[in-house]
Amino acid sequence: MKRIILICALALMPVLLSAQFRAGMSYEELDDSETVAAFKSHVRTLSSAHLEGRKPGSEGEKEAAEYVEQMFRKYGVDLLTPKDGEVFGIMKENGDTLTSRNVIGFVEGYDKKLRNDYIVVAARLDNIGTMTVTVDGREVERVFYGANGNASGLAMLVELARMVETNSIMFRRSVLFAAFGASDETFAGAWYFLNRSFSDADRIDAMINLDMLGTGYNGFYAYTGSNADMNSVLNTLAGELQPVHPELTAAEVYPSDHRAFYAMDIPSVVFTTGRYPEHNTDRDTQSIIDYEMMERELEYIYNYLLTLANLNDAPSFRPVQSSNRGPSFDDVVSYYDCDQRPTFLNSQDPAQFLEKWVYQYLKYPEEAVREGVQGRVMVEFIIDKDGKVTNARVVKGVSDELDAEALKVINASPKWKPGKVGGNKVRTSITVPVEFRLEKSTSKKSVGIKK
Repeated sequence: MKRIILICALALMPVLLSAQFRAGMSYEELDDSETVAAFKSHVRTLSSAHLEGRKPGSEGEKEAAEYVEQMFRKYGVDLLTPKDGEVFGIMKENGDTLTSRNVIGFVEGYDKKLRNDYIVVAARLDNIGTMTVTVDGREVERVFYGANGNASGLAMLVELARMVETNSIMFRRSVLFAAFGASDETFAGAWYFLNRSFSDADRIDAMINLDMLGTGYNGFYAYTGSNADMNSVLNTLAGELQPVHPELTAAEVYPSDHRAFYAMDIPSVVFTTGRYPEHNTDRDTQSIIDYEMMERELEYIYNYLLTLANLNDAPSFRPVQSSNRGPSFDDVVSYYDCDQRPTFLNSQDPAQFLEKWVYQYLKYPEEAVREGVQGRVMVEFIIDKDGKVTNARVVKGVSDELDAEALKVINASPKWKPGKVGGNKVRTSITVPVEFRLEKSTSKKSVGIKK
């Protein structure tokens, strides 16, 4: 009898071993939770050398989109985009067209009244790509793998979609899961989604952006643009037992797709583990990722999303206005408080002013180019009752040269159609971000999306 049992045990051993040692797993990974194992698989695939750094418009970015689409299907998440993703084009300064794509997943809410309202959870698909450098007299191609930037955010997106789909009966509002392409090209995928492809953009109540979430040993942060309602959800969770709590930061850690949502007055929060030494280098590999911390972040972000999706009233977009204004601002109404907001070229979206005026005439100062200075200049100005731009001033600068150039172009603006309150024209204040970015191969500035 003992001999028969021993024979049976030996026969089953290959099956047991094959179940224990999953494909691609090391001995150290045997104790990983299912979530950690999934994170490792996602990051390993999305930051592989085969994808060549997922440069916007590249085959690697396309394959990353296909991978996200496959994971959504595997987890039972409905897709609002075709199999190849939602394809769009961007015209570059040199006249070439860059083709990128978005992948949009969908989990419907249960509430009959709120299921037609949406929370968007997003992560950027792309990274820098590759670069040829000279080492010891020979050319070497380096791959910017982007394990943390932003394979970690995409892994979080996919696993969050799985959790929401599994527990969809708990969500009153519907949730959209978006992997946005060409984020490095002035957030083109997010812009296209909001302005061209998603017809119910006005029903989006809030946005959660997932960007660089793999280096939790450096900290875990939330940036809301000082939105009181989004902060209130953070405060609610602060009083509950959570595996980790983010630190609320007043400074934007990294410019990302949430900016396109800000431009549409949609309250947004960015979850991130912040800047890290390997950022935008070829050392941004799987070895720097803290997967156990990512698992704790996942649980917190899920609870934040659940709370946000179940609010009775949608969060409102109420940016904090500067208190250091001076007498010239005493009778001025905030842009966001106008019954009828000022318009530029028949559009109330400030992005229209940036795209059609500012970035058409902005010139990168030569000295700033030589010194490699780049960044975002925040400029506040008043639109008078006759539509003229006045009182332009820098509220957050980068350098004297960049600040002066931004002011020069804004001061030369054509007239706007003034804002109104109660049917009467009013002086209106507005703040816009003017981006100065140096391209890697040239010294030209980046410009807004062009159709």
